[in-house]
Amino acid sequence: MRNPGSWMQNPTDERILEVLDTGLMLGPTAIAKNIEKHRVTVSDRLRTLREYGLVDSPEDGYYSITDLGEQYLAGELDADDLEPAEG
Repeated sequence: MRNPGSWMQNPTDERILEVLDTGLMLGPTAIAKNIEKHRVTVSDRLRTLREYGLVDSPEDGYYSITDLGEQYLAGELDADDLEPAEG
């Protein structure tokens, strides 16, 4: 069972993570198309998910899931235990 953080917006955040869990690096437009959300919404949520360490941006404009993101999807991580990165 997944343990979402109070800072998360579900089901949107989980859908984003699930799409990225395919192993692909994707941009906000492709993710938005696949989860039927607006690109701006996905961009905003990607920023937050990155702050909390669940996604990374290895290349400008593209995102991938992190080990923490995979642990969250597997139900091995309580997202409320995560702290946003400073900066």
